[in-house]
Amino acid sequence: MRTLKPGKKAPFSGQYVMVGPRGGHTGIERTVVKGEPLPPTLSAGQVYKIVDKTKTR
Repeated sequence: MRTLKPGKKAPFSGQYVMVGPRGGHTGIERTVVKGEPLPPTLSAGQVYKIVDKTKTR
């Protein structure tokens, strides 16, 4: 899956995990609704990757 930078609009509703600059999972997840901006990360260089899409329509 592709990674998304903080502030970009979420393409899907669901759980997004923060990923470190070298691709390691931080274990921190955020719930984001489709179309809403992704929240700021804790450190520079971190991005988001979707791990669990919401199953509702």
